Amino acid sequence: MKDYCEKKMEAAAAFDLRGQIRSCERYGSGHINDTFLLVCGEEGEDRRYILQRMNHQVFRDIPGLMQNIKGVTTFLRHQIQKDQGEPDRETLNLVPTREGKDYYQDSSGNFWRMYLFIEGASCYNLVEKPEDFYQSGKAFGRFQRLLADFPARELTETIPDFHNTPVRFQTFLKAVEKDTAGLASGVGEEIRFIKEREQEMGLALKLQREGRLPLRVSHNDTKLNNIMIDDMTGEALCIIDLDTIMPGFSIFDYGDSIRFGANTAAEDEPDLSKVSLSLPLFEVYTKGFLEGSGGRLTPAEISLLPYGAKMMTLECGMRFLTDYLQGDVYFHISRPGHNLDRCRTQLALVADMERKWEAMEGILKQYAG
Repeated sequence: MKDYCEKKMEAAAAFDLRGQIRSCERYGSGHINDTFLLVCGEEGEDRRYILQRMNHQVFRDIPGLMQNIKGVTTFLRHQIQKDQGEPDRETLNLVPTREGKDYYQDSSGNFWRMYLFIEGASCYNLVEKPEDFYQSGKAFGRFQRLLADFPARELTETIPDFHNTPVRFQTFLKAVEKDTAGLASGVGEEIRFIKEREQEMGLALKLQREGRLPLRVSHNDTKLNNIMIDDMTGEALCIIDLDTIMPGFSIFDYGDSIRFGANTAAEDEPDLSKVSLSLPLFEVYTKGFLEGSGGRLTPAEISLLPYGAKMMTLECGMRFLTDYLQGDVYFHISRPGHNLDRCRTQLALVADMERKWEAMEGILKQYAG
């Protein structure tokens, strides 16, 4: 622990800070990176920063990851300035090291970065009221608008094939075939459910190859807690947690938000009768997302938004079942059968989306104009 504290302070001192370091304490509830709130003082005025130790076991290409973040945040800052916004608050801003680099590698091989702290804003883990979900949709839609002209192909794939659903399906089939934990015989219904939808899985990649679906800057973790909400106005301010920024599809960012936020039950709810797609929440998010995107989505993208929601939910369920069949080696579990409960919840949500498909498309047409 002492050695870790020393590395933390070594890293903090490597960045181009204003003032003397007063404190550096753990901050937030993230599970992958270690995050600290750093307070510096200068002439009676405190200035706050976020210091993070990046998990290079999860993210193996730190230079590529940081190049992505630097490129995207620099582009966002320029766009926000054009909109006469607040670039110090409406995007993450990297603090360089004293040597002018975007990250620091300490004497033990750990990688660190630093951001300006965004004052007067907070993150929330759960959707407490529909307005929260609307603001979430508006924020991620605006994210797409601001980055619509960014050359997405220049981004590094920090996690290859992250949302390549056909590849995920092949991994799933191998897990079924190997049946390492001897559990496949008990989940025949779930296996059949996924296999029956194989033909839908490659549609987005097919359309992209045909030039009918644009490659976009994709956030890939579009949960409410990755948005800073302004404490005074209650409006979405800034998208954070950019580690999984990669080339991808707007429909999948939209879809993962619906999967996470418009489910009437918890992700691991054992009682499937509680699982359904909330059409009111689907509606408020869709309204916000389309408003935020400001007309920068193509007609093909807009028409495929419900498909994005269904596919992200199916893919997630497939990944949970794959891990269950492999003996729970990837996702953290807190009880036997936890990944199976998660899988069943996702598949039940897919089934409910299919039942409500016409209603989803009707809502989409209402706000797409």
